[in-house]
Amino acid sequence: MATTAAPRSSRPGSQVSPPTAKDYSALIKTGASGLPNRYALHAVEGWGKTSLGAMFPKTLFLQSKGETGLETLIQNGRLPETPHFPEAETWQGFLEILDWVRNGTHDYKTLVLDAMNGFERLCHEHVCSRDFSNDWSDKGFEGYKRGYQIALADWREALNRLDAIRLERRMTIFMLLHTKVGTFKNPEGPDFDRYQPDMQAGTWSLTAKWSDAVLFGNFETVVAGGEVGDKKAGRKGKGIGGNVRILYTERHAAYDAKNRLGLPPEIEMGNSPQAAFQALAEAVKQGRINGQTGGQ
Repeated sequence: MATTAAPRSSRPGSQVSPPTAKDYSALIKTGASGLPNRYALHAVEGWGKTSLGAMFPKTLFLQSKGETGLETLIQNGRLPETPHFPEAETWQGFLEILDWVRNGTHDYKTLVLDAMNGFERLCHEHVCSRDFSNDWSDKGFEGYKRGYQIALADWREALNRLDAIRLERRMTIFMLLHTKVGTFKNPEGPDFDRYQPDMQAGTWSLTAKWSDAVLFGNFETVVAGGEVGDKKAGRKGKGIGGNVRILYTERHAAYDAKNRLGLPPEIEMGNSPQAAFQALAEAVKQGRINGQTGGQ
């Protein structure tokens, strides 16, 4: 009579061999991926966000509902004709356009999103309709900020689509945002005001972490009064002018910024869209060179 051998014990000290681990050593790499950069630019009104975006190589604009700045600049001869989609009216329409940019037939190299604040609004409208029956009240979307929290998953999906475009189509992603002066909750002392993108905190946190560079554009302002050492030091100064455009690249108490690209803290952007792009492109190039050679 045949008998079935008892299974070998797997207790400590038994002769059963552990499963062989998969060898992942072939996946280890030391170099970079060579992917294009992901930028987020917020700036004061009239600084030239849209004009700068239009100067990137083979640019394609995707505009949110209500954003007509690009067409106004083209119509008035301030910018050359620039490829752009009509304003995205819905969140689903926005995602469908991103899918076309990823999979469609084209040779564009830069996707400019103007402006992310507007796309955030489309996202919130979509979530409010889908999950709260269009109820914006405290009993619906606004209640305990539930709607904003739920919408973060949808926002991540959009960022994932942008990453796919960057990876598969080798396109630079250049996001434009309106800025605002908001109160920063300072855990180490008194709160203070600073420039920050005009978005919900959770949405902006995801976007900032995703970006390779967060840039802030402002005009250099000359201030009269309140100088250090003045008997009246501490009083508010009076702005008396300033039309030099500056791009700030590192986080500061006065504004939100971030820099993974080795950019200098400040970049003077010149007096034209072309000069602004050349200044940024040169700074990015120099940052790459410094990173490769260990320079500062």
